[in-house]
Amino acid sequence: METKLTIQERLKDLRVVDKHLTLEQLSEQTGLSRSALGNYESNDFKDISPVAITTLAKFYGVSTDYLLGLSENKNHPNTELQALHLNDDMINLLSSGSINNRLLCELVLHPGFRQLLTDIEICVDRIADMHINDMNQLLEKTRQTIIEKYSPDAHDVTVRTLELAQVDEDIFYSHVIHDDLDTIVRDIRTAHQKDQTTADTNHDTAATTEQVQEMLENALNYEGSLDQKRAYLVCQTLKIDYDRLSPDDQENLARIVRKSPIMSTVISQRGRAALHQQKNSGKRKKKK
Repeated sequence: METKLTIQERLKDLRVVDKHLTLEQLSEQTGLSRSALGNYESNDFKDISPVAITTLAKFYGVSTDYLLGLSENKNHPNTELQALHLNDDMINLLSSGSINNRLLCELVLHPGFRQLLTDIEICVDRIADMHINDMNQLLEKTRQTIIEKYSPDAHDVTVRTLELAQVDEDIFYSHVIHDDLDTIVRDIRTAHQKDQTTADTNHDTAATTEQVQEMLENALNYEGSLDQKRAYLVCQTLKIDYDRLSPDDQENLARIVRKSPIMSTVISQRGRAALHQQKNSGKRKKKK
């Protein structure tokens, strides 16, 4: 969640995730050569011409500062600070790096945030206090009238109901605001379950087993040699995008993994059959 994308990662994400283009298609639409575009997205490539940066920024509809890693804003590079209506303390906090600005953005952009802010405003400005007090006074007056007129015992349902129906302001607001915030945090947490840059605090054994099986299946399905499949599995474990490694890095990693006696048994020619057998065994256990 805190990871800052490199120039190469931004270029590849814009092409693959935003535009769904191959390098050949991007070359046709921008006039830049396919080999140059491929080099720009390579992790070990540093020299990108100003013309290419300008062309790609215009094509993707983002700022050049975003492509160069100088800004996290894709579409609003020149927004005046005054237009944001932030005080000096807030500006200092946001620019200090001491809080997670990305998480703050997710929080504020959640559909339920305006409801949370509205409820906080009602609480802080004491907008509903008068209505709550009036309701409590009416309930208490009715309760006292019943007690004076009918002298019910201490366990009378009507008297007790009128007492419990009175609302404590602090408890009321804490529940309302707590529910609003719980919904927002739960949704954001769910959205980050597959985020590779978010720490996985799930210690459930079954879930962990399923994740391992999924990684093994992905590695077995990867198109390449056994060494490449094993290297791909290592990258999954370490949260590294194998496809973003340069060919040399992929080869070096495969050569290193080849020396491991453990990895040689993890993925083998019989690995797929073993994995399916393990899955079927797990399903049988669940049915029991």
